[in-house]
Amino acid sequence: MVNESVTRTPWRLTKRVLPQHTDHGGVMWHGAYVGWLEEARVEALSSTGCPYETMASGGLEMPVVQLQIRYREALRLGDEVVLMSVASVQRGVRWPWLTRFIRRGVCVAEASVELVLVSVRPDRKVLRRPPEEIALAFKTLLQGPDQPD
Repeated sequence: MVNESVTRTPWRLTKRVLPQHTDHGGVMWHGAYVGWLEEARVEALSSTGCPYETMASGGLEMPVVQLQIRYREALRLGDEVVLMSVASVQRGVRWPWLTRFIRRGVCVAEASVELVLVSVRPDRKVLRRPPEEIALAFKTLLQGPDQPD
């Protein structure tokens, strides 16, 4: 079956809220969301055949330059959450990502993250164009994960 939707298929990462993610009341700490956002991006990139380690060993990094999170409902200890992430087209030097945190079919938080590609060798320099191997991985990120026919 062919996916006929005009909406790109998001990259998915399933997580469970563990004790180390929560405050003393069992509510997920706001900083844990940031770690999960990074994990979702790194896993998506790795799924393209270009692990983040390849970028790092090539002297490239992608620091966050803007981050917004809108919390709609609290996540609690034991909740299972699916992060659904979509990479967007590069705007200038910025690489935007949108992620929704879905619990039992309901969006409980949304995040918008913008990154820039930086060469750390020989000095820190923002890159407008990625090297070819990275450009191919970014193209795959934009298309979303492979879907079964």
